[in-house]
Amino acid sequence: GQLPTWLQGILLRNGPGMHTIGDSKYNHWFDGLALLHSFTFKNGEVYYRSKYLRSDTYNCNIEANRIVVSEFGTMAYPDPCKNIFAKAFSYLSHTIPEFTDNCLINIMKAGDDFYATGETNFIRKINPQTLETFEKVDYNKYVAVNLATSHPHYDSAGNVLNMGTSIVDKGKTKYVLFKIPSSVPEKEKKKSCFKHLEVVCSIPSHSLLHPSYYHSFGLTENYIIFIEQPFRLDIVKLATAYIRGVNWASCLAYNKDDKTWFHFIDRKTKKEVSTKFYSDALVFFHHINAYEEDGHIVFDLIAYTDNSLYDMFYLKNLTKDFEENSKLTSIPTCKRFVVPLQYDKDAEVGSNLVRLASTATAVKEKDGKIYCQPEILCEGIELPRINYNYNGKKYKYVFATEVQWSPVPTKIAKFNIQTKEMLHWGQDHCWPSEPVFVPNPDAKEEDDGVVLTCVVKSDPKEAPFLLVLDAKTFTELGRAIVNVEMHMDLHGMFIPEQVVKTETE
Repeated sequence: GQLPTWLQGILLRNGPGMHTIGDSKYNHWFDGLALLHSFTFKNGEVYYRSKYLRSDTYNCNIEANRIVVSEFGTMAYPDPCKNIFAKAFSYLSHTIPEFTDNCLINIMKAGDDFYATGETNFIRKINPQTLETFEKVDYNKYVAVNLATSHPHYDSAGNVLNMGTSIVDKGKTKYVLFKIPSSVPEKEKKKSCFKHLEVVCSIPSHSLLHPSYYHSFGLTENYIIFIEQPFRLDIVKLATAYIRGVNWASCLAYNKDDKTWFHFIDRKTKKEVSTKFYSDALVFFHHINAYEEDGHIVFDLIAYTDNSLYDMFYLKNLTKDFEENSKLTSIPTCKRFVVPLQYDKDAEVGSNLVRLASTATAVKEKDGKIYCQPEILCEGIELPRINYNYNGKKYKYVFATEVQWSPVPTKIAKFNIQTKEMLHWGQDHCWPSEPVFVPNPDAKEEDDGVVLTCVVKSDPKEAPFLLVLDAKTFTELGRAIVNVEMHMDLHGMFIPEQVVKTETE
């Protein structure tokens, strides 16, 4: 095929790559050692490269030739030859666990630098061109968090907004929103942007010993949206997991009878909206987008009715018949919530306060709380991406992978939120990854650009490839076949050529 001449830059992706070290195996697919890979677009040609993230975790495991650093779904134990005192000490030092720096989920840009990210307090600086690994950054040195998301947001000035959970203060568990500036003052050029990290605000957890698990959050022009779901981490169990010989994943539990709380933080005042908004229990990983309209906040996300998704990816379930045998008990559903921030305070109890054209409702209860129910936009899509220039604004298109009852994506979809039309790309035995939208630099319309996805074949004898689709029509423009084994990855970003250039200068 033929690639557009304006497509110049690097598609950088991250995901679990190595699941066996020596005689030891990880229990869970999300635990594998991070493998970065990149596609560099230069004058119509594509160059491929991949490299393991040289994290401390990677180095320790490779040196020991077995898994010695615990991951979320795999608890590792120290050398059995250690004497009894060393062993007892190891147990004690695990109370607030020292988490892994196997940053295998996403890529983040902070200042002029790029980082591989996971969900712990560690991120690793990398070179986007050579994929070399540099220093480890510990968020905990700059803000009291033990976990942080891998889906930060970027504002128009290039500042990073992210969230983490602070379980350090006993009994004062909270969610912390923080901002990493895009640049540092001239006189402090040698310092990193993390030294200027600022806490925007913190939200106390509804349950001090059971903070909510979250993978992403939402952003509009004036508000940050945080959803506290009843899929929770048990801190006491987490602190004793090592002694009990169980993994950290077993410390997560979903309560289907609980509520899901919505928090809206005003970006200017840094205060939370005082009205209490909630919905029924749900489990979700990915926000799609959010915006404000006529006194309402509208936000779209992909939700499940249970937490079966995580369990699907235990390696014991990933057998050769995985495609046929693994069935989600809850299909991902794209839900739109419409939350009236401005409403008639004298409205009757039981009345729906939503004034926009949507089947989503927000009903006033007698204690002043507002119960929200969503509009269902579509089913069966995951790993959503948008044209990020429309982040926090009213938008039309979602690019996503299509999953039916199996958690492995078989197609790529373009969904029009307004008309509900869906376009697909799919081929037999092809497993595409999260689609990344790259806008045409001269774009006039939201979908003017290309969609990039890495496609792995379910038959290991067939070569994987990078697929380039016209984002408007969803027709194939070209593909770059990669004659090496390619791993199924999770998330990533496109770095335009001019951004890469300044990085190397």
